[in-house]
Amino acid sequence: MERRAGRPPSRPLYLEILMTQPVDARCPHCRTPMSRWANPQLSSWSGEYQYVCFNDECPYFVRGWAWMNERFDVTASYRFRLDPATGETGPLPVWSKEAMRENILPEEAASAR
Repeated sequence: MERRAGRPPSRPLYLEILMTQPVDARCPHCRTPMSRWANPQLSSWSGEYQYVCFNDECPYFVRGWAWMNERFDVTASYRFRLDPATGETGPLPVWSKEAMRENILPEEAASAR
């Protein structure tokens, strides 16, 4: 793909199609529907949002506290995330149950897309 000076490269068509299709994103660890979560400004993630599991009872989140404490001696955990633009999944680090919730996007915004 050729890049023109001063313009970002365009997304491949398949990513444009993926980003406009409704996604029934469920956490593979607890099967709870995940929330649309706005990517922070200046992040390296593609797209405008990701899907994140904010279920405080999710086993991935619950066991993350002990895992992070045992390995890194920190009080932190992580939540499962899915990037709908790339299909990439991974942890979203959090320092409390409330952390990162301020970026949850309202559902009515999802239906307007």
